[in-house]
Amino acid sequence: MSKNLDQLVEELSELTVLQMSQLKEMLENKWGVKAQAAAAVAVAAPAAAADAGAGQAESTEFQVILADAPADKKIGIIKVIREVTGLGLKEAKELTEATPKAVKESTGKADAEDIKKKLEAAGAKVTLKGL
Repeated sequence: MSKNLDQLVEELSELTVLQMSQLKEMLENKWGVKAQAAAAVAVAAPAAAADAGAGQAESTEFQVILADAPADKKIGIIKVIREVTGLGLKEAKELTEATPKAVKESTGKADAEDIKKKLEAAGAKVTLKGL
């Protein structure tokens, strides 16, 4: 790959989930397209590959999903989300209220389990999904 592409990949890797969502919307508006159909294919392809390769190898990348955030525990959960994602207060609150929602789109197993433990200690219900 060229140096520009390497730099672009590096910069995109540093975006938060919320920033990725905003980038998607901006690109859809600029190019006049909807990424929904492509997203469905992108989600279906890894799922099909996972089914085909079931039993061969364990996932090394995981998606951390906030399944539920009880109302009486939201403040603690928001604090943990801000800690692990770097989101602002408003964005972390919105993520907490929009369950089920991905807290981390792709992270290593150890990091995913650490995030899960922190969120569960704060009172959240969390699931890990292998990619």
